[in-house]
Amino acid sequence: MKKAIRNLISKLPVESLANPAPVVAVLPLEGVIGSSGRFSKAINLGNLEEKIVQAFDVYNVKAVALAINSPGGSPVQSELIVKRIRELSEEKEIPVYAFAEDVAASGGYMLSLAAEEIYASQASIVGSIGVINAGFGYPAALEKLGIERRVYTAGESKSILDPFKPEVEKDVKLMERLLKEVHDFFKNFVKDARGDRLKGTQKTIFSGQVWNGDEALKLGLIDGVGDMRAIMKDKLGDDVKFKRIKEEKGMLKGMLGMRADKASIADEVIKTLETRSEWGRFGL
Repeated sequence: MKKAIRNLISKLPVESLANPAPVVAVLPLEGVIGSSGRFSKAINLGNLEEKIVQAFDVYNVKAVALAINSPGGSPVQSELIVKRIRELSEEKEIPVYAFAEDVAASGGYMLSLAAEEIYASQASIVGSIGVINAGFGYPAALEKLGIERRVYTAGESKSILDPFKPEVEKDVKLMERLLKEVHDFFKNFVKDARGDRLKGTQKTIFSGQVWNGDEALKLGLIDGVGDMRAIMKDKLGDDVKFKRIKEEKGMLKGMLGMRADKASIADEVIKTLETRSEWGRFGL
């Protein structure tokens, strides 16, 4: 094996060894953001830590490109991922660029804020800088079925917004306050990252609306419209190479990972419905 490698190296031009082509490490950020227990193959720091480190350790890496395709999810996990990427970018002195694919919305857009510059395709869906909490209420159904709901708590707010009980005004106000606080956090996160590049009014930008690539550029949410290869070649030269960071696969990892999460068919159905609901908000 060593002899074969030496023979291969000996056939390479001397100039290619002295001046190797610049490399862009492509880090895919695909899926719903959240804990693994809630969403299958979710984006979270625990799942991504090794791949993030690997991206910055690629031989002759000159930039890390985030390939984002996410409808959002947990703002906490989004922030943790952004901070980890920024930390390594500063430590290694390697720039980061973000590229929105189909969707970079809500927490997915927050992920793009780890980058110095953000790009999208014309048809990409970008934005959704807002917070949502959705659910169902079943009190009428219980009454119709003759089922009595029994709940015992220590703490008057322990059972707020119980879906099996009628809504209480003070509980609704509490949830609205919590959503506003998280929204304020999201808005400040965007303003700190984008600064003077934001061009639209705050009322518009932070309305929760989504835009295509061209409109997102006008609002200053992104820095340009284009594809990853063209933009990175423009920055690093036509000889730039792309190294996509992939998930390690293996029988043991499969047995201890995905299979271990499948506690029951019902759990998988719920996870699938939740995931599709997140994507469905953007017509995907």
